[in-house]
Amino acid sequence: MMYPPPESQSLKTLLPETPILLMGSGPVPVPQEVATASSIVISHLGETMKKIVARVQLMAQYVFQTKTTKIFGISGPSSAGMEMAIGSLLWPGRKVLVLNLGTFSARFAEMARGVGAEVKEILPQGLAPIYIEQVREAFEKDSFDVLTIVQGETSCGVKNIHLKEIVELAKSHGVLTIVDAVCTLSTMPLPMDEWGIDIVFVGGQKGLSAVPGISLIAISENTFQFISNRTQAMPHWCLDPRRAFKFWGLGEYHYTAPVTGILALHEGLRLICEEGLEARFERHLKCSSALQNSLEAMGFSLFTPAEFRLNSVVAINNLSNVNTKELISLLIKECHVEISGAFGLDIIRVGQMGEQSRFENIERVIRALAFGYGKFGHKLDLESGLKVLNISRDSGKK
Repeated sequence: MMYPPPESQSLKTLLPETPILLMGSGPVPVPQEVATASSIVISHLGETMKKIVARVQLMAQYVFQTKTTKIFGISGPSSAGMEMAIGSLLWPGRKVLVLNLGTFSARFAEMARGVGAEVKEILPQGLAPIYIEQVREAFEKDSFDVLTIVQGETSCGVKNIHLKEIVELAKSHGVLTIVDAVCTLSTMPLPMDEWGIDIVFVGGQKGLSAVPGISLIAISENTFQFISNRTQAMPHWCLDPRRAFKFWGLGEYHYTAPVTGILALHEGLRLICEEGLEARFERHLKCSSALQNSLEAMGFSLFTPAEFRLNSVVAINNLSNVNTKELISLLIKECHVEISGAFGLDIIRVGQMGEQSRFENIERVIRALAFGYGKFGHKLDLESGLKVLNISRDSGKK
């Protein structure tokens, strides 16, 4: 006897009638070119895919600001990129210094322990980034093989303002560096080669404005050679960069590549190259600054001090007696706008990555916030917020 099939229900019946504007910490809205590309399936092997892979790597070199040819797409989220980096450089007997700002920084430590490495963590001094002095002190007391750092901690909206100097210090001690640029790549400067970073990884679903479920990793040539020469067994098969090179470097079979994700990445990277990094950085800074100024004009206070505030994910102090889960549900239902809560912090978070970073999207989110908090009894000064936003928008047109 066979079990009967469930009642047929199409995807159309499950999706909301009105599309939701994604203004949280990711994923982000995608351009039409990316959406179209992600609906196409071609063979993962053959001449067409080789041409596409070559273009993806060429454009990714520009976005990462690197000359390395060891750039691989990964069939998995940003955390898969993190696992490839950690699994490649760490094993029992090796030591890693994890600069832990929050949820995603801490994931480095969890993965490192998983492969048997010895882990030391540096925590921030209150609500702050990791300062160069803290790292220098750690190096004076102990030796390490690897250092991990996020450019921006998505969970709390803090930017590591000393990233460049920390990488330089690590390099002077012969320590390899891994940088999580998941919410920052293409939204703010991160010149991989100029700063001497060994590995950088990013997900498709944030600043690149591609799709979730695929990530990119760039490994310096020297670091890839180090990985190639290791004698210890790799903890992962799919996430072994030496095996990944068969597909991404030689056009040979590794596993069935994430075809639709690669095509989406191609279009996301192409649009970044057409806009240009400098113009893109400027757009993100202007839009995020406009959002922040508008929020403050409305009566909000921002969670993170301005000197190390992350522009790509803005953390906002929640107003009293507001349940953030209920607020988020209300905004989705009534305004068709989605923002994010946080991991144990009484804050809300608004994304400013890729396609989120448009003035029309900022206007929708501040109107939604005024409406939502109004339902909880907080009267916000929407008029002042819109005035500040329009001043910023008009100045950008000159």
